[in-house]
Amino acid sequence: MSGSTRPELCAPDAQVPIILNNDWEENMFKRVTTRNRTAIGAAAALSAMLVGGVVSAKDLTMGTTSPTSSHFTISVAMSKAIETGMEDTTVNVIETGASVDNVLRLARDEIDLGLATTDILISARNGTGKFEGNAIPDTVALYPYSASVLLIAATEESGVTTLDDLDGKKFNPGIRGSAAETLTTTVLSMFDIDADLVHGAVGDAVEGIKNRQIIGYSKYGAANSVDATLQELMTSTEMRLIGFSEEQEKAATEAMEGVGFTTLPAGLIPGSEEMRVPKLNVFFLTRTGVMDDDTAYDIARSIHQNMDLLVEAWPQLAEYDIAADAVATIEAGVPYHPGAVRYWKEAVGN
Repeated sequence: MSGSTRPELCAPDAQVPIILNNDWEENMFKRVTTRNRTAIGAAAALSAMLVGGVVSAKDLTMGTTSPTSSHFTISVAMSKAIETGMEDTTVNVIETGASVDNVLRLARDEIDLGLATTDILISARNGTGKFEGNAIPDTVALYPYSASVLLIAATEESGVTTLDDLDGKKFNPGIRGSAAETLTTTVLSMFDIDADLVHGAVGDAVEGIKNRQIIGYSKYGAANSVDATLQELMTSTEMRLIGFSEEQEKAATEAMEGVGFTTLPAGLIPGSEEMRVPKLNVFFLTRTGVMDDDTAYDIARSIHQNMDLLVEAWPQLAEYDIAADAVATIEAGVPYHPGAVRYWKEAVGN
């Protein structure tokens, strides 16, 4: 995608393949990826000739987020579900900067599917926000799996109780390239809140808060729950959640397509009050220029038929009807891959 710049990435976990940053390293990554896929394709072709049949071997690369996020955990479970449902398929799970970074990687044909929120999907297709002037119109969803809420947390010691109080404070707006960073920085700019933004990985933010170098951070988490990073922080630091005023909610909803709001219950963390915060659906995306219909169909089918693996990773999905949610979001206007649409409508019909 011409004119785009690559987001700065945090250092990956030792067990996660590294996606490199500078041009030379990026080209090397592409060469290695191409060579691996070519080798797999050649082996599949040879096997087909030997047995006289068609081999559907695939090597898929899945873009996720930081390993400290619960969304990384569920992504690994999804990779197992896809491999279980698609014979001779390997899914390589890689750490990324989350939503925006994943869409940029899809645009560069570096990954085959990646997680992103509704607003980032819409922005990519329309060429707005982070994708201003660089639309990626064939970006589409494969399946939904979660609703995420934006948790803005600050230390009790900072005295911050509202968004406006972040003015002048050292604050981490989210993983660089993530939907949390995009929404947080957009909101702060919209309301003329001049926070002293300190970018970095989630781990950096946690350490910065513990060491009193920054006063808080912003991060998406599963709806109505506290993720592992905030739980860790609260073992040593008194934290407070920050909500949106009625006026701020109205302005944000009108300005940002795809962003909704939900009410966090009182007591979500000790002493927290009921508050309104942004809420977005989370999907795994691809591009129609990257993935064919049959592969999209098979991925959707594999996720649906192996939901037990996802529930094992995220017990809160036990009552989640993914097929119904997929069709509901399709009917609500979320653009899906045609192959995935075919599967999800069949699944609900059956």
